[in-house]
Amino acid sequence: MRYIELVKTYTQLEKEPGKLKKVEILSELFSKTPEEVLEKVVTLSMGRVFPAYSDKKTGVATQMMIKIISKTTGLSEKDVVNKLKNLGDLGIVAEKCMEAKRQASLFTRNLTVDDVVTNVEKLSDLVGKGSQEKKIGLISNLLSSSKPEEAKYLIKTVIETFRIGVAEGIVRDAIAKSFGVNPTLVENAWFLRPNYGEIAVVAKKGGNEALERIEMEPGKPIVVMLGEKEPSIEEAIDKYEDAGAEWKFDGVRLQIHKKDGKIWLFTRRLENVTGQFPEIAEYAKSLNAKSCIIEGECIATDKEGNPLPFQKLSRRVQRKYDIKEMTRKVPVRVYLFDIVYLNSKPLMGEIFSKRREKLEKVVKPIPKKFEIVEQLRTKDLKKVREFYKKSLESKQEGLMIKNMAAKYQPGRRVGSWIKIKPVLEPLDLVITGAEWGKGKRSKWLSSVELSCRDADSGEFLECGKLGTGLTDEQFGDLTRKLKKLIVKEDGVNVKVKPEIVVEVGYEEIQKSPKYGSGFALRFPRLLRFRESDKKAVDADTLERVESIFKQQFSDV
Repeated sequence: MRYIELVKTYTQLEKEPGKLKKVEILSELFSKTPEEVLEKVVTLSMGRVFPAYSDKKTGVATQMMIKIISKTTGLSEKDVVNKLKNLGDLGIVAEKCMEAKRQASLFTRNLTVDDVVTNVEKLSDLVGKGSQEKKIGLISNLLSSSKPEEAKYLIKTVIETFRIGVAEGIVRDAIAKSFGVNPTLVENAWFLRPNYGEIAVVAKKGGNEALERIEMEPGKPIVVMLGEKEPSIEEAIDKYEDAGAEWKFDGVRLQIHKKDGKIWLFTRRLENVTGQFPEIAEYAKSLNAKSCIIEGECIATDKEGNPLPFQKLSRRVQRKYDIKEMTRKVPVRVYLFDIVYLNSKPLMGEIFSKRREKLEKVVKPIPKKFEIVEQLRTKDLKKVREFYKKSLESKQEGLMIKNMAAKYQPGRRVGSWIKIKPVLEPLDLVITGAEWGKGKRSKWLSSVELSCRDADSGEFLECGKLGTGLTDEQFGDLTRKLKKLIVKEDGVNVKVKPEIVVEVGYEEIQKSPKYGSGFALRFPRLLRFRESDKKAVDADTLERVESIFKQQFSDV
């Protein structure tokens, strides 16, 4: 399949604002795509080369791409940078530069989808000495073969700044429409195998029946079940006849997979972090099961096993080298709270009380290292309040109140788990822009733009700016991270790839026409960085911001 056919669809999608029309456009593309490249085309349509759960990255940032465009077109790097300042988008810069080159060229070959995917996939394997030169050469050769309109989207895909308003819900509905299957079955399959490319192939070959047969498999992460927010302990307890209260920890949620002695660890973001936590992988070998998928929360501790702030743990998640030293510096403790798969049998259809019983039989506790979370199973309000107070005094986030009679429903907030946290609840927002500072802060990006997520379009909408409350060290660290993500510059203002998630506190939410969301945070303050355990797609939605805005004025 020629890459230009995919590019024509990209162009249509970019111009089309309507969700239903986008579904129709994508459906037409998927319907005519040959089966042998369908998985690749579906994944590319979401702006990715690798599945959502893959830890592979292209490793190509803006500065390297400037070198690639320069090498391919013959323009100086300075000229490419000037075009970027004027046009504000590297994809468009590549398109314009390739238009000029094409006029001087007599021949370009037809790029195929396989050409693009095969070569871009190679980027993740190029590491170490000489890898940068190899990456530049590889993409330059690919770019040389591309038409100007192909160059635009090729570059966006490689540097992972591809945004044409195609959220996962649109892809789900397009797959359903293309192959005449139930969209709910498509979504359910994605919760168990988060790879819409793979699911599209299954739907095309086997329809609804094949989708229903998709099951979780150790070694491949699932999309986890989520909790809802409830304003009071009383209301949470009243919801369930049989309630279990557990601490809500200030840590990283982990899926622990075991099969035939092999262990995998995945975060809520679907990232494989087995290598970052060798001690947890070792603890998990003691699980009394041939195969299982268990959920838990990992927190950082001091040498005595006392909890440490999340930021300490974040260093462990992000570290890819000197693991032994980091393991010594930042010990961890794991609290296990659920089991969803045991000895080749899915347990999602069983109620939580039964799953908890199985969990207790499988886990061999290692005190202060690897143990089952304490659970208070009662309707006694006084006891639950005391349990909540103890959690906060121990510097944890609050409580999870769980329905002991509920089945496990991946990927959804269904009211079976309720979060109890101090109000107003912080927001997880994405940094989408920044400003260069003045005076002593002139070398720092010292005012950052915060955005929430539009759940329908997948776009990010501004809801405030954060410029105070950070130390000089934090400003320097943040600047280093953001510089690698810059996609557009206009004077002192920059736009960045929406990758860094931050947890933000604030005094209140106000209505504001100044920002795209229609809301503004009053006195926002950074609580912690969340990019180690949350992706941009996990950020709080506009609906959530609006809900908290309304809560402020309720009698609750």
